[in-house]
Amino acid sequence: MAAKRNVTFTLVLITCLAVIAPFPADRALASGAAVTAPADAKCPVCGMFVARYPDWFTSLTFRDGSAVYFDGAKDMFTFCLNMKKYRPTKSPKDIASVAVKDYYSLKVIDGRKAFFVSGSNVYGPMGKELVPFARESDAREFIKDHNGKKILRFEDVTPAVLKSLE
Repeated sequence: MAAKRNVTFTLVLITCLAVIAPFPADRALASGAAVTAPADAKCPVCGMFVARYPDWFTSLTFRDGSAVYFDGAKDMFTFCLNMKKYRPTKSPKDIASVAVKDYYSLKVIDGRKAFFVSGSNVYGPMGKELVPFARESDAREFIKDHNGKKILRFEDVTPAVLKSLE
């Protein structure tokens, strides 16, 4: 049963990637400009105010121009892998861009192209986190410095990966 569930979640994520890949990243991603969440934006997964944690800022922008904000990549992936629960009016095909902040530079980068480190001793606002990087070499250096376990790409993040961060 768990294997079937993982396959289903993986297929949803692959579908999400296939659908959002043709859309250009929004201007903030293209310019690398700092992006912040509105002061009143709450993470739909944990309920925390996202603006209080600007270094961990993550967002999804939908094709209709609306956006949802998160206090870390872990919650963004939780949302993406279960959109029916968190935003039943949207589906993966509605996602136009994924924004995360590079851990070292704090520049906004395309989350679909990021390298995420799991299992490190660096904690985000919600504890264990998937730490994003624009460059694989930075992710590898981070693993050495912070006891990271693995580098993952967007499509590699599964419910099992998220469960390992609990």
